[in-house]
Amino acid sequence: MPLEDHEPTMVEGTLVHRNSTPVGEEGSSGPQHQAFPWVVTVLAGVLITTIVVDVIGNLLVIVSVFSNRKLRKAGNAFVVSLALADLVVAIYPYPLVLTAIFHDGWIAGYIHCQISGFLMGLSVIGSIFNITGIAINRYCYICHSLKYDKLFSNSNTMCYVVLVWVLTILAIVPNWFVESLQYDPRVYSCTFVQSVSSLYTITVVVVHFILPIGIVTYCYLRIWILVIQVRRRVKPDSRPKIKPHDLRNFITMFVVFVLFAVCWAPLNMIGLGVALDSRLGQAIPEWLFTASYFMAYFNSCLNAVVYGVLNHNFRKEYKRIVLCVCFVLLVPKCCRFQTQGRSLK
Repeated sequence: MPLEDHEPTMVEGTLVHRNSTPVGEEGSSGPQHQAFPWVVTVLAGVLITTIVVDVIGNLLVIVSVFSNRKLRKAGNAFVVSLALADLVVAIYPYPLVLTAIFHDGWIAGYIHCQISGFLMGLSVIGSIFNITGIAINRYCYICHSLKYDKLFSNSNTMCYVVLVWVLTILAIVPNWFVESLQYDPRVYSCTFVQSVSSLYTITVVVVHFILPIGIVTYCYLRIWILVIQVRRRVKPDSRPKIKPHDLRNFITMFVVFVLFAVCWAPLNMIGLGVALDSRLGQAIPEWLFTASYFMAYFNSCLNAVVYGVLNHNFRKEYKRIVLCVCFVLLVPKCCRFQTQGRSLK
């Protein structure tokens, strides 16, 4: 997606600073790419907030599911898997992006650039595939409840989660063959450069975004239709199939999907548009491209917040975990203080 006159600053396996002249192009440094200080401050602030909320929130999600019997359900295996997908970017790629922001260029080297780009792709594709798995799970649970226990037994569910990650890895591997993981100075990130191949970019957007979004939309649309039928009692002879807590869980997962689609749609639509017509690359403002990237990055910290706000069991477990952590941290200090007080006497 980078414009023709803003090619990524990677030359023969070496990364250079965003304002440097590429090796082998003496005398043609190209346009200087200098961001305003307030823009750098905003981007750094967004990323720091994302990292902190991402790490704390997704760790709370994982611990909550494993420690609360009410949350240890087959469907929540996808929730834990989604939390891991969100967590991985906050641990490795985002700190490197933050370093690039502070240094106004990539300083971590070529290998870290490739690993960072790979993990970012792994996270986003893993996220959309897990969201698809959650939607299919909810669809089977609500619309085909009689077959659910057989389809989503514990062993089957674990196989589905493994399949999600196998497909995710297979979807990422081609990036290394087309050499599309490069540093983009506009977003301070080593990421998928969509200008490498128009056909490949279109395939990526369709297979990794539009197709999963279509599947999820179908599943949730069928669920909403059933919810409306039950509420309006279209089938008075049939017993209600949706319990209040099942409806709340469905709404929670639906909100997670909507936020993902909203956060990632601008970047994917820009990439698709530029791939279909390269002239659009010159027309898209740089601020819009940068904003779409950091909007997508911000999505990784939202899911844990949604669970806490909309799901009573998660909210209750969050509080219990936080209180336990505070107790563990504060009690030793209190004991030391009391011991020191006695010794002074």
